[in-house]
Formats: sequence, structure tokens, C-alpha cells
Amino acid sequence: MNKVILNTGLQDFIHKNWNADIVSVLLKKQLFEGVSQKELVEQLEAKKKCKDKLPSWFNTLNIYYPNKLNIEQTSSEQTARYKSKLINGKTILDVTGGFGVDSYFFSKQIDTVFHCEINSELSEIAKHNFEVFGQNNITCIPDDGIQFLKSTIQKFDWIYIDPSRRNNDKGKVFLLKDCLPNLPENLQALFEKTKNVLVKTSPLLDISQSIKELDFVKEIHVVAINNEVKELLYVLEHGFKKDITINAINLIQDQEVFFSFSLHEEPSVVVTYNNPEKYLYEPNSAILKSGGFKSVAKAYGVKKLHQHSHLYTSEVLIDFPGRRFEIRTVLPYSKNALKELKISKANITTRNFPASVAALRKKHKIKDGGDVYLFFTTNLDNKHIVIISNKVQPIF
Repeated sequence: MNKVILNTGLQDFIHKNWNADIVSVLLKKQLFEGVSQKELVEQLEAKKKCKDKLPSWFNTLNIYYPNKLNIEQTSSEQTARYKSKLINGKTILDVTGGFGVDSYFFSKQIDTVFHCEINSELSEIAKHNFEVFGQNNITCIPDDGIQFLKSTIQKFDWIYIDPSRRNNDKGKVFLLKDCLPNLPENLQALFEKTKNVLVKTSPLLDISQSIKELDFVKEIHVVAINNEVKELLYVLEHGFKKDITINAINLIQDQEVFFSFSLHEEPSVVVTYNNPEKYLYEPNSAILKSGGFKSVAKAYGVKKLHQHSHLYTSEVLIDFPGRRFEIRTVLPYSKNALKELKISKANITTRNFPASVAALRKKHKIKDGGDVYLFFTTNLDNKHIVIISNKVQPIF
């Protein structure tokens, strides 16, 4: 951590030039003694990344930024604020502290936060920023969180862990045991120091597989921002053996669109199937990821088009946690049927359909955009159909 970066003149430059052309700044001669142009550019790039993701950091003076990769990997303010509501008590250990966004929001809900970060420079940066924010109840520990946990005699009300994927040839990771730290391998060590564990994982991980790798799962929270799933959160309670509750949350500005269901009951929920009626519904991405396809149909009294299509319909327009459409017409899928409609521009979605959106656009020469929405799907008779519709103004 280069503390020269915190000098007033340099901070003023960062504040005024965060959106400057990076290449032009990099090519200029050194602007500030003791700070290379590369270091200066890293501050500018990271601050720019914070504008929408971390507005509190972006809008606060004298924040020290790590490299932009750390910003990309950290929680957003919206998701960090949400997960902070899931905990209570006096102490929490953040095993994988990173830039400290989650620890910062935990510190507003709990008396004492222990922030572990193996990267000593990142730990120092987080400590500085906590002091800037005036959050004096966070203790920064520049150490491997798992090693600290095993060596300390202290117990905690909560432990929070955010395993990251390994840098190897596999690329995308779908198993918790393939992440760092290896959570399944260290779960017993966590429960020796706490009763409650909060786990954050990438939305790429399969929920059912993660449940198999973990113990005592009490709740799962699928968190989306503006209909894009960002995090999966697992609440573990030592000794818990009852049914798992799954919560699907779509954060839209200051609103939380919330849907909850029982994992155990989902397979046995009785669903009504029907052909498209007057209105069509597509659940938000959090519900789609959660797997509550039958439960959402029962909760909102809508009919499903097909077991695997995950599109819903009704004769009367209702409030629904997702997109709503008024159906104009429904056609059996064929190239000629679409050709007669002369649709050259439309928004295309496929659900339980053998062709991709890109392939359909190319085949039918349909450009993206406009007010028409085409759903290529399969109906209850296992026939491929096209639903032509217009979007209805959302309630949520």
C-alpha cells in the first residue's frame, strides 16, 4: 500500500479524473512524485468500477482502492446489505475478507467483526478504508482465515466464508470442493467455533450439489440484482435437520421482490397445465435458478405450459414476480408461419425449445429489439409453438 496515494493533491486528481482515458494517463510522464503512472491508473480504474457497484466507496474521499480485479470479485453494496440482514449477535468472523465490503455491512448489524485476509496489502487497504468510514468495530487480521480459525480459542456467533474458484485449467467451477478454501473439508473446523455459518457461492454452482457437499443447511437465498443472479447464500445451523427453505430475491433499486418455498414440498406440489390463455408470465431469474417452478405456480394461481417450459399463463392479469406479457397470437412452430407474420424485429426467448436464440434469429432473419416479444417453447401436447406477445408494465 503506497500511502503517498493518500496525499491531498493526488486524491483530488483521482476524484476529478476517475473517468479519464486510461491510456492517455498511462502514457503521460509521472504526474506525482512517489507514485508511478501505473499505480495512478490502478486507482482510477478501480474507482470507476465502484461507481455503480460500490457507491459508498466511490462517493467517499480518501478511499484507497486495490486493483480492479479485487473490485470485480467483491460483493456489491446491494448484496452485502442484504446478507447483513441474515445475521445477528455479537461476533462474526469473515474468513475470506477481501476488500471488506461484506465485513463493513456486517459491522452495522453486529458488535465485533473479525476480517481475515491472507493478502497483507489488501488487509491493510481494507483497514484504512474502515477507518475512513469510522467503523471501529472491525479487527483486521492479515492471515489465512482457516488457519486463524483453527489456532484461535475464541468462538463466534457467526462465521462467514466466500470460497473462490481455483486458478487452474478447469475454468468454471461447479463444486465447492474445487474452491479455495475447500469448504467441505473444513466444515467441521468451522462448527467447532460457531453454531451458525453463512456461505456465499457463485451462481454457477448447482444448488442440489452444494446441499450434498454441506451439512445442516437451513436456508438458501438466491440473490439477483435487476434480474441477474449474483450470489447464492447458504445459511447453516449446526444440528439443523428440518426442511430447507429456499428464498428467491430480486433486488430492484430499493425494492426486494421476494419468493419463498419449501425444498421438500416442491416436487409434490400439484400444478395445473394449460395451453396459453390471455397472459403469459416468465419468472425472474432468481426463481428460475431456485428451482421453485411448481411452488410459484401454486402461490400465484397460474397454469404451467409444460413440465419443462417454466412459462405460465392465466386468463386474468395478476401480479407476478417476473415479466408479464399480453398474448397476441399462438402459432405452431414453422418457418412459413413466421414468414407470413412479416416480423423483422423482435425480442426472442426460448424455453424448452431445441434451437438457440441466435439460430432462430439467423434462420428467420429477425433483428433484436422492438415491442414484439416472441417465445419459442413447447406446449402440454409436446408440440413446438411460438407465442407472439407484448410486454405488460411490471408491478414489481
